[in-house]
Amino acid sequence: MSDYAQSFIEYLEALPERDRGALAVLRRSLGFAPGAYPPAYPYVERFVAAERHAQDASRLALYVVAGLYATHPRQGGKSLATSLGELMRQRDSASIEQRFVALLGADAENLAVYLRQIVSLLAAGDLPLDYAALLKDLSLWLNPRIDPERCDVVRQRWVRDFYRALASASSEKMPTPAND
Repeated sequence: MSDYAQSFIEYLEALPERDRGALAVLRRSLGFAPGAYPPAYPYVERFVAAERHAQDASRLALYVVAGLYATHPRQGGKSLATSLGELMRQRDSASIEQRFVALLGADAENLAVYLRQIVSLLAAGDLPLDYAALLKDLSLWLNPRIDPERCDVVRQRWVRDFYRALASASSEKMPTPAND
């Protein structure tokens, strides 16, 4: 995890102690396009580099992650996809997989909407996620100038994480095959 991402997540973790209303403001910001809700500016803009323009992918990713963190402030060492796979395993719900597949097909304009739904599911299941890793992934995904294959790398990693979380549970339940 980069120092930049780590310091941003640490800042978000400390916000409730310093400003009780901050998380409510950041949650509310998810109802707007990333970076378009002025009350959220004091919490996020301090992490935006001076040379970044308003639609810069790293700036937009900061706003999305801040809003998602405010929705479910449970930082952990698991990727979003791993935690979601574990939730699907616990609930045995096909709708979770359908939401995940819809997220994978999302474009930059509606990605935050799908992520908000997924993070709400994780919050209901009290499962953590690695917000710093999510910040890094979104900085790629939201960048319109990036090669689409690089975005596919993120999607493919999420797919592997999700299905590995499911497979690990299946392998625990299945007997070891005998060699004939």
